Amino acid sequence: MSETTPSTFADLGLRAASGVGLGLLALLLFWLGGWWSAALLAVGAGLMVWEFREMVLGEGAGTSVLGLLSIAAAAGSVIATEALEMRFGIILVAIVAVILTLGEGRRGRMAVFGFLYISVAMMCIDGLRADEKYGFVAVIWLIIIVIGADVGGYFAGRMFGGPKLWLRVSPKKTWSGFFGGILLAVLLGLIFSALTPGTFAVKVALMSALIAVVSVGGDLIESACKRYYGIKDSSNLLPGHGGVLDRLDGLMAAAIVAGLITFARGQSVFVW
Repeated sequence: MSETTPSTFADLGLRAASGVGLGLLALLLFWLGGWWSAALLAVGAGLMVWEFREMVLGEGAGTSVLGLLSIAAAAGSVIATEALEMRFGIILVAIVAVILTLGEGRRGRMAVFGFLYISVAMMCIDGLRADEKYGFVAVIWLIIIVIGADVGGYFAGRMFGGPKLWLRVSPKKTWSGFFGGILLAVLLGLIFSALTPGTFAVKVALMSALIAVVSVGGDLIESACKRYYGIKDSSNLLPGHGGVLDRLDGLMAAAIVAGLITFARGQSVFVW
């Protein structure tokens, strides 16, 4: 049995303290909504674009001229979505994506993909929060479902083990963990539906299952990128957690799908 050292407890304490502190701050800002939540998303978008460029293009790429442009555009797209409409944020992102493609050529294609992916995800979360009646609940539901899929996957995987989900990309993920995460997400969805008038439990549960599956896909995408570029964490910005990308990889994929469904239906993804 391995010995637990004081440094291990210190690391766990730092991880827990930073996680709880950042979680409470995010909860407060999303509850306030408007420019408060938009500012949080804009800062997150900028930091993740910086991390992604440093990961795929090397040290210093995040603070180059094109790097600073992409960071500003990612943050600006959220501000444009909050101040005007999402289409203006999308226009801004599209223009800057063309500039980045012309400026960095083939070498920068992956960085352009990351810029688009991150920007659109953050705009989608801002769009979800904009719903006056269900915005806060929808965003918290989305976050809780993603966390639930991760936590359920971890404990089910540890308990049951079994075949690996994608050994080459994420050696610790198992099929039992995958289904355990979906099960917990469904249960959490049912709880949210029971606490929210005007929702249909079965449909919210099914949507929660979909979001859980998508969040696992987002996690695997980032894991594949990190493995390809030979890094463990996207950065060390978050004490005990690695980078912002490491914490929000599943949430971004889930946010894009939730945003697309909201756009297609013309009402909150949480209301059925």
